[in-house]
Amino acid sequence: MDTAPFVEIRVTQHFEASTDRVFDAWTDPAQAGLWLFATASRPVTRLEIDARAGGSFRFFEESSGNDIEHAGVYIEFDRPRRLVFTLSGRGRSPGQTRVSVEIVQAKAGCEVTLVHEGVSPEQASRIEGRWAGMLYGLGTLLGR
Repeated sequence: MDTAPFVEIRVTQHFEASTDRVFDAWTDPAQAGLWLFATASRPVTRLEIDARAGGSFRFFEESSGNDIEHAGVYIEFDRPRRLVFTLSGRGRSPGQTRVSVEIVQAKAGCEVTLVHEGVSPEQASRIEGRWAGMLYGLGTLLGR
């Protein structure tokens, strides 16, 4: 029997873009608002990013007339290799989780490994699918 109250999600994706370009897509409001926490049916309606260690972010998307907030604080900010942040928002259990993003140079482009810690087992599949979708959106953005 599994007694772990929370699980870890790991998603890896290759991008044919430089580590600098990928890192900037996570932290530049003009780029991040197009893919991070955004979907075709629920685009980001507004966002704030203070891109530095100790800085914070807030993304808002609209769903059925309600604002859904995704917020956090940057714990590590090591451009262009590593980004670690807390993540909280309505409906998340526990109230705050931790996300690490590793960006490693590859022969052609780079590889991103995202690890989301502290996810409830009941939400793991949905959250993993959401991260996979967001990274797909990042790839679409970088391909432009």
